[in-house]
Amino acid sequence: MIPVGTPTTDISDAHPDLQVCETQFTRYGGKTAFGGRIRTLKCLEDTALLMQVLGQPGHGAVLVVDGEASMRSALLGDRHAGMAAANGWAGVIVYGAVRDSVGIGRLELGVKALGVTPRRSGKSALGAVDAPVRFGGAEFVAGGYLWSDEDGVVVAPPGWDSDSLEPAPQQQAYAH
Repeated sequence: MIPVGTPTTDISDAHPDLQVCETQFTRYGGKTAFGGRIRTLKCLEDTALLMQVLGQPGHGAVLVVDGEASMRSALLGDRHAGMAAANGWAGVIVYGAVRDSVGIGRLELGVKALGVTPRRSGKSALGAVDAPVRFGGAEFVAGGYLWSDEDGVVVAPPGWDSDSLEPAPQQQAYAH
């Protein structure tokens, strides 16, 4: 697999078949570049499932949270982010809001989100874990892989495997 820290621009140039998330996220975590196997969570203004997932060992994975772009309440705060860092998660990408942004910024964790709000979310455990989520023109599927840095997020589907920044060989048409 292409190492984390490889610029997303280089990955995208070498592998134009990979998806690029078009959403313009803001970085909140202490790690600028991060990546790993994808886990997903779909929830709206509810953090109960998020706490359950981040309470498990992350093994270097990235949790992609589809909060339906809601800015009404935060889906990640410094306590949840601290739990993620302590449990070995590489990062969390939130298609929604976070809070406690200063505390999140002190953590050795990659965190991107649409913005911030001081309002906390509910805890009714509504949502879906590891179901495919789609936003920004990209589909995030559990078991896939993503790379994130200052220039964006590049997404690979499950089963994609390359450790090279060399473009795949092009098939040539032969004249008969």
